[in-house]
Amino acid sequence: MTPLRSFRIERSMIRGAVEITETARGLVPHRLPAWARRQIPDRFMIQTSAESAGVRLAIRTAADVIELDTQARRIADSADTPFPPSVYELTENGKPVASAGATAGTRYVFTFEKPSGEIVPGPDATARFEGLATGVERDLELWLPYHDHVELLGLRADAPVTAGSWNAAPRWVHHGSSISHGYRADSTTGTWPVVAALQAGAHLTNLSFSGNAMLDPFTARTIRDTPADLISVKIGINIISGDAMRLRAFRPAVDGFLDTIREGHPDTPIVVVSPIWCEPVESSAGPTIQDPDRGEQWTIAEGSEADVEDGKLSLRGIRAEYAAIVERRRADGDKRLRYLDGLSLYGGSDAAVMPLPDNLHPGPDVQRLIGERFADLILTEFTAPAAQPPGALV
Repeated sequence: MTPLRSFRIERSMIRGAVEITETARGLVPHRLPAWARRQIPDRFMIQTSAESAGVRLAIRTAADVIELDTQARRIADSADTPFPPSVYELTENGKPVASAGATAGTRYVFTFEKPSGEIVPGPDATARFEGLATGVERDLELWLPYHDHVELLGLRADAPVTAGSWNAAPRWVHHGSSISHGYRADSTTGTWPVVAALQAGAHLTNLSFSGNAMLDPFTARTIRDTPADLISVKIGINIISGDAMRLRAFRPAVDGFLDTIREGHPDTPIVVVSPIWCEPVESSAGPTIQDPDRGEQWTIAEGSEADVEDGKLSLRGIRAEYAAIVERRRADGDKRLRYLDGLSLYGGSDAAVMPLPDNLHPGPDVQRLIGERFADLILTEFTAPAAQPPGALV
């Protein structure tokens, strides 16, 4: 057996982050820059925006064994909540080739009833991949768990490890809610943006924050400043679930969000994606709440259709508004702005045969379905070798 050697984790290995900070022990990838992190408005977003959705290490190696040391933090409802191992994954040419488990040691104690945000420190962990049987050097991507904040501490292998090459695939930046963050997926490569990116061959930066796709200005500015060949935004369900806006505020907020992105990306294709099917708030207003009569989590609407008549938002209303806003902006000259109806990714007929397990979030089957459909409807057109050059999608 060849002994393992330590290799430096280089900044150039880290993909899917907008900023990387150096600690006394290692590197931390971030999906918001420091100035934006200082503007985060609540403790829940502090954790969810720090999680590693879509973040991975791009490496080149002929190793048979790879070990990654981490200090990981996961949200918990108490200081002693037990965790199952988090899933770390290796992919090659868009296909999973190995996975390894490592349990997050640190807890971020939070419930909506008691939102303390207390950090309870815990031990480091090691994800070990073995039996890779490469024999020759190849490019791999090592995906971090989408629900963990991860500090990268050390990398060992039985063959040299260097930063993977950066190919000419388009850079796709996506922003969305917990659905795009990946909650209820069984692993990071099962979250729909990663499914789509791997299928189509795009470089993904996933700026999706569970519970916090709220048209926040600091998120728009982050997207504005992030290099991209394609941008997509999928916003709506969090606004309804939190009853955060009325129609009067929503309309200019959407325009302002898009205007800010356009400041940094005047010619980049932008796809506005409306929400997928969610029966409780299709025609009724939010907020969404947990059904007190069910023994398991089950989402219902607290608002009504009458509330929508008074200016509150439903999913049908949001879809109509997005379609109208995109049509108006295209008529005003933004021909690289595009609307995608979220029901084409997951609609009522899909819900009849593939229901959402909590009446709100997609399970692993629907996460994969959405990713495959988004790749077919948007990404494949953009990334196909015979397609127009990056930036030409209209």
